[in-house]
Amino acid sequence: MSEPTIDGKAGVGGKHENRRWLREQMNPYFFITMKDEPEALGILERELGSLKGNRRLILADRDKAQILAVRNYAGSLYETLTLREVQEREISFAMFVHSEGPLPGLPESLEIQRFEFDRKSNEEINAGREITVPAAVRRKVRKELRRNYPGFDMGDFDRLLRLIWLNHERYVRVAPPVRIAQVLNLFQKGNQGGGLYLDVEPIAAGNESRVHFAVGNPPQKDFLIQVMEVFKRLELGVNRAYCLTISNGVHPYFLGTFYVRSQDGAPLDSGARPYVRLRQELATTQMLSTRSYTYRELVINDLMSGEDASLVNAFIAFCHSNLAHNQPDRFGLDDVQGAFHSHPEMGLQLIKLFRVRFDPSITDRDHLYPKVFSETAQEVEGYNTGHRHLDEVRRTIFRCCLTFITHILKTNFFVPEKQALAFRLNPAYLADLGTEFTADLPPATPFRVTFFFSRYGFGYHIGFSDIARGGWRTVIARSPDDFTTNAATLFRENFVLAHTQHFKNKDIYEGGSKLVMLLDASDLMRAKERELEIWRLYKLQYGITNAFLDIFVTENGVARNPAVVDYYREDEPLELGPDENMHDGMIEAIARLSQRRGYMLGIGIMSSKRVGINHKEYGVTSTGVVTFAEITMEELGVDIRRDPFAVKFTGGTNGDVAGNAMRIMLERCPKMKITLILDGTAAVADPQGADPGELRRILLAQDLDAFDPATLNPGGSMLFRTGSRKEGLRELFRKVTRDTAGLHEEWISIDEFSREYGELPFTVPADIFIPAGGRPESIDEANWGRFILPDGTPSARAIVEGANSFITPAARVELQKKGIIIMRDASANKCGVISSSYEIIANLLLSEEEFMAEKERYVRDVLEILENRASDEARLILKRHREQPAMLFTDISNALSTEINGNYSRLFRFFQERPGLCRQPLYRRAILSHLPRILREEPRYRRRLTRLPPKYLYAILAAEIGSSMVYKGDREAEFEDAIRLHLTRNFPAE
Repeated sequence: MSEPTIDGKAGVGGKHENRRWLREQMNPYFFITMKDEPEALGILERELGSLKGNRRLILADRDKAQILAVRNYAGSLYETLTLREVQEREISFAMFVHSEGPLPGLPESLEIQRFEFDRKSNEEINAGREITVPAAVRRKVRKELRRNYPGFDMGDFDRLLRLIWLNHERYVRVAPPVRIAQVLNLFQKGNQGGGLYLDVEPIAAGNESRVHFAVGNPPQKDFLIQVMEVFKRLELGVNRAYCLTISNGVHPYFLGTFYVRSQDGAPLDSGARPYVRLRQELATTQMLSTRSYTYRELVINDLMSGEDASLVNAFIAFCHSNLAHNQPDRFGLDDVQGAFHSHPEMGLQLIKLFRVRFDPSITDRDHLYPKVFSETAQEVEGYNTGHRHLDEVRRTIFRCCLTFITHILKTNFFVPEKQALAFRLNPAYLADLGTEFTADLPPATPFRVTFFFSRYGFGYHIGFSDIARGGWRTVIARSPDDFTTNAATLFRENFVLAHTQHFKNKDIYEGGSKLVMLLDASDLMRAKERELEIWRLYKLQYGITNAFLDIFVTENGVARNPAVVDYYREDEPLELGPDENMHDGMIEAIARLSQRRGYMLGIGIMSSKRVGINHKEYGVTSTGVVTFAEITMEELGVDIRRDPFAVKFTGGTNGDVAGNAMRIMLERCPKMKITLILDGTAAVADPQGADPGELRRILLAQDLDAFDPATLNPGGSMLFRTGSRKEGLRELFRKVTRDTAGLHEEWISIDEFSREYGELPFTVPADIFIPAGGRPESIDEANWGRFILPDGTPSARAIVEGANSFITPAARVELQKKGIIIMRDASANKCGVISSSYEIIANLLLSEEEFMAEKERYVRDVLEILENRASDEARLILKRHREQPAMLFTDISNALSTEINGNYSRLFRFFQERPGLCRQPLYRRAILSHLPRILREEPRYRRRLTRLPPKYLYAILAAEIGSSMVYKGDREAEFEDAIRLHLTRNFPAE
């Protein structure tokens, strides 16, 4: 049978004619990159003519590869659904190549699409770290790098080449060395750019431009089609593209090279408008979800740019989270989204105002802004569709957005390479919103509010003083309901946590703050997507860190990045610490990134790192909790180091606070019985006390479900939250009990389990209860009564809060009325943040080498300070209660925090207005007294006080003097001294 010709007719020379046409029309690189697919090339040569009657020709269709030949008409990548068929699969390599001219007899050119689905896992990459790339390959690629990329850092050559080889050995073997050199250079530039890099270079011959695009940890499911959509929307034809997705051993990395032509044939010159737009839109892929309405309906239909759509989504998140926490039914997520989605023209008007306020290229801002503000305000107030109730709701939403824009002091929106948005706000915007939206917040105004938005979530940093520190918590929403609920309450939760942290920080120079982000993982419903959730978490946190640094890295008080219009114009020293869902690797990454980008605190931005004091390793928070427990029990007549007593815990053996509190108390308290331990994996209740030896075996190493039930005493029981099993439609949980006859195992229903598990913290008797883990508000005004046993006595005489907000304020009041001593979180667990404060001081005064050499001595000094700080406050709370028995312990704690923070604020302003005072000997002694012993006593370190930023010196003085006035002061004597001084000044002797 004769072969078909190019036009599909039978003929002897068809295959050869097709081959000749392909050689003439396809770029030579096409044949190089396809030489490992001879069968596919053979089918193409033989069946090319079939495209005259078909839209595509399958050249290969295997588990790990798909190669297609299609007619290249406008939008062929989308309308043929080629990419959509593969976007859910993990693409390791993608190639698109077009012929120079049209197919014979057809108006369209030929398009080849090649996909490979052979993505390597992180484990596979890390297991091959010792592999050696063949010397010949190394030599050729090194030569091309030196010839074409003289700025390449050859010190990283072998590591990067090994990673490419481990991920795509066949590609490295097939592709020309110059192509591998190009990929390596792109990979390095991406790393140096913090995971996002774009470069465009014209190609000398012809009117093509080569676009290089690297993204660390890219969106997984639909990223490639989103990138291709950007080129389509900007009318940039992609003639060829080569895209690798590799693993760097931690997360994926996208490395794409695109050969493009603009519609008018002009090359993409760096700095020209088409290039600027491409740069903006490709960066926006990191912030704009393809699942969002704004993308699907407004961007795809050319009603809005991707950049503007990402800003609209940020508007929606801000307005919803600021309005819904107090009025969730009126300003639900659907209501806020509906306002912007139904009226995109209002969103565009608000964007116009935003751009006039912050676009760094605008030169006549002072003239233009009042005019645009006036027209925007008029449009908002005049919004009227004839639906009275709906119009008022939407006017309120648009007013909120207008308030947002007018109170922003700086933003990174115009920074070209960004992975998240940051907006530093004047907190006065809360007063503008009105009490109807702030009545459920603590009655205090923050010093700063910063809003962050990314593709995968949003959140806030809220701080209550100029220099502030507090942990970074990421809440993971694993279902749509989780996301909607948490989004509505996020701002209030953040505000309350930051406010509590401010009370807790009273002994240190930093005020309180909190960074809380909400991660949307609601589309990752399958168990196998757990790894995607971790990658998404890292992407969110790394992107937010870069956005944070975009606006807070300053020079002479002004944002260093020229793309940031700065209305605040002051240095802002903000310190972070690990909290929920912050992993060790990210802690170190944030510290390194801060140092590399020149933030004023360097690695001191983040606590609990390697060059620092790891909270879990040294038990710093638990040191304070146990000190409070010891002094509280002493007040009840129990010496915990000698006397028998019982204690119950929430928080597990592997948790930082609970695990270390148990460790310390097992060492110090030989007659202690732990009658209850409850964590997220299991609960152990034993009236004779959990076996100390078994506890020591798993402490700080394993969760409570690793506890061996065989060690239970008679009367003891264990509930397992993990390891449930299915029996038909019923989910059953394991319960083990011991009586005099031995161990008994049973499987109970989820209802029985939930009831028993939930009752344990309330009903198990003990002398003292230490909630050192668990969700906020576990004991509230609705259930506190369960803590009182049937005989009218409480199940514990004292509660020392090791966990934040475990008990609500209203429940605390009721429990204390029943005679229970409660040492609240802002007092009892304050030592963790104090330790972090001293870690930052070490980062500022010692080199990394010095700190590591002196670390154990430094930590000993800090632990001594922690015990003293906890002891000072615990004893003062009890002393004031003895003096005023009607005052609640928690009210005394609040009063102490308010008193000390009030002293701090006044003193900070005092020293800020008198900067020379901190150099005088008397004040220098106060600064030194605040520092760990090693810094006070070693002359070489003591001389380095001048390294501290001036604001830090003022703050340390304010903290040390302000707290000592309360802890060590005698109010009657001080009042007498004040009277005497007043008389001396105003009634001099005659």
